[in-house]
Amino acid sequence: MMRISRHDIPFISFFATSHSSSIRLYSSTHSNTKLGLNSNIENVKCLNDAVSLFHQMVRRKPLPHVVSFSKLFKTMQNMKHYSAVVSLFREMQKLGIPINGYILCNVINSYCLMHRVDCAFSVLPIYLKNAIPFDVVTFTTLIRGIFAENKVKDAVELFKKLVRDKICEPNEVMYATVMNGLSKRGHTEKTLSLLRLMEQGSTKPNIYIYSIVIDALCKDGNLDIAINLLNEMKQKGIPPDIVTYSSLIDGLCKLGQWEKVKTFFSEMLNLNIYPDVHTFNMVIDGLCKEGKVEDAEEVMNHMIEKGVDPNIITYNTIMDGYCLCGQLDRARRVFDSMVDKNIEPDIFSYNILINGYCKLKKVDEAMQLFCEISQKGSKPNIVTYNILLQGMFEVGRIGFAKKFFDEMLSMGPLPNLSTHSTLLNGYFKYGFVEEAMSLFNKLEIKTEDIDIAFYSVVINGLCKNGKLDEAHAIFQKLSFIGLLLDVRAYTIMINGFCLEGLFDEAKDILRKMEANGCFPDNVTYNVIVQGFLRCSKISEMTTFMKEMTGRGFSFDATTAELLVNVIRENPSVLDMIPELHSEKRNPTEECDSSLGSFECQLSAVIFWLKSFAT
Repeated sequence: MMRISRHDIPFISFFATSHSSSIRLYSSTHSNTKLGLNSNIENVKCLNDAVSLFHQMVRRKPLPHVVSFSKLFKTMQNMKHYSAVVSLFREMQKLGIPINGYILCNVINSYCLMHRVDCAFSVLPIYLKNAIPFDVVTFTTLIRGIFAENKVKDAVELFKKLVRDKICEPNEVMYATVMNGLSKRGHTEKTLSLLRLMEQGSTKPNIYIYSIVIDALCKDGNLDIAINLLNEMKQKGIPPDIVTYSSLIDGLCKLGQWEKVKTFFSEMLNLNIYPDVHTFNMVIDGLCKEGKVEDAEEVMNHMIEKGVDPNIITYNTIMDGYCLCGQLDRARRVFDSMVDKNIEPDIFSYNILINGYCKLKKVDEAMQLFCEISQKGSKPNIVTYNILLQGMFEVGRIGFAKKFFDEMLSMGPLPNLSTHSTLLNGYFKYGFVEEAMSLFNKLEIKTEDIDIAFYSVVINGLCKNGKLDEAHAIFQKLSFIGLLLDVRAYTIMINGFCLEGLFDEAKDILRKMEANGCFPDNVTYNVIVQGFLRCSKISEMTTFMKEMTGRGFSFDATTAELLVNVIRENPSVLDMIPELHSEKRNPTEECDSSLGSFECQLSAVIFWLKSFAT
């Protein structure tokens, strides 16, 4: 962890008490030169232009005003040439060219944007050396840079020191920077606490500050607290704006509280705050995620009536909603209507439709769209290729998938871990174990970012192809190479043993995972119970069933179907499941007289499963 006090904080207290204003380094006699330079700086289009202009400036006599250098650095920073700013600043120092606080702040910001906040702190002594006072902008820039490196404790430590030692008075921007940094990293309670602290100080929170906190609360699902805070704002005479309402509406949409959404829309309109496309998109997204895509399309039509034009995000969201519902014709209609309105589809639009077609195993239609991408002047990305590869394997087009992957290697984006996972899944699915393991061995040697999910694909593939020993060897190796096993990896290995009828080994893995602090989930228990059912080990199944219910888990559809099939083949199994007899309501009493005894018993099983299973 960075120790703020070890860097340049000792300079800060000294300087804050001995200096109170900037030193003027140049007079207004350079105003004509400055006007000419401003025009040149505005015409800078690339790094070469900026560097060339800098060298012209340092050769001028008299030297241009220091503000001109600052403007040039700001232009370079806007062009994201951060390292070049630092390099030219060092050249200024070597040449003895005077500097000011703006230039130093530009250099600090450049270091922060390069994620080198340690170097940014090394600039602070230069303030002292040149008798330039620190200000709130300097420290706000540093705090923002520390947050950008996810060093939350260091950022908070610096902020507290500034306040505690009265080094500088935080303004609204500094408070907002700290709150934003905390909220974006999930520290909602600390963000709210800082707001309460700010309310007690001399710098009072404004609408922007309140909106940051309300947004954080909404993202955490704390809608009641967020609404209370909104009411507090109103009581203090701080009117909410479109940002505040958008955060609340987004949170309510995610929770499906549509009546409250309507209430806030009405409240906005009464205050003459009109929803923008961003606000409407939140509502449309919430409706689509609940499967209410037709309602979402009605909202889009309503926004058009109100003079708010849908954007590419609006259309993409509705298309995705229809695709998730399997309504590809409607999704395509939305896509075509977007084109008719001269909104150019982006790669996300194509990926949504391609994915929709692949999910319905309409790979030919997906490939037609893929070809259309290049014709329209766009370019497929790695997601496009991954979706299509997955789709090809799903319909068994192995040779076509291999050719498509080769094409990707020659002219497409570089494959990522997801691409290789898709290939391995496909190879294992169709029994190409040697080919899969050859690819895996190559990747394991040359790829550094292999994660537990990738290894899980390999272990699962080997288990399903009867290569249990190889799978177990890789599983055991993971702990030695420093990868933390997750519940999915454990469950896959348990399933592998269950498929081979090795239940003692499966139970051993189950107990080991709990000992290692990785607790089984619903899938884990269903996998074990399914294994017992396949081997007709009903007493063991009953034991684990009790353990499942004790932990709040239940049967999934596959387990329930297996149980019904087992009972069909062996009705005596009914007597081995005591839970069936503990039901208060016995559906067999309501059986039709034309049904046989077994059918009535089976009816009871189905009734029980409905109450027990998910």
